[in-house]
Amino acid sequence: MVNKVLIIDDDNRNIFALTAVLKARGYNCISSIGGEEGIALLKLDKEVAVVLMDMMMPGMDGYQTIAEMSNTPELKHIPVIAVTAQAMVGDRERCINAGAVGYVSKPINVDDLTGLLKRYVL
Repeated sequence: MVNKVLIIDDDNRNIFALTAVLKARGYNCISSIGGEEGIALLKLDKEVAVVLMDMMMPGMDGYQTIAEMSNTPELKHIPVIAVTAQAMVGDRERCINAGAVGYVSKPINVDDLTGLLKRYVL
């Protein structure tokens, strides 16, 4: 069963909290603290089923990371769920237009998140 989730977030507290919640629900989680590192992990680990992407990060942000994934043949099929504290009007559309398959705002509603994950994780 492929249930591996890559969490890309520059805040270790967010990674810790998401990993704890998802592991309790049976997901296998790996993490990265930035877009560049996340891309490198995806190229090495072919078992990642979905990416939870923080959109606001220093360096390569979530939008740039999704664009890079979309332009990389071996990564463009991996679904990305945008995770952001930006919950303003138009943010969901901006994330979806950037290539994300779903969107959750912080603080995360775990039921909403796992509902989205079930669409993409076997």
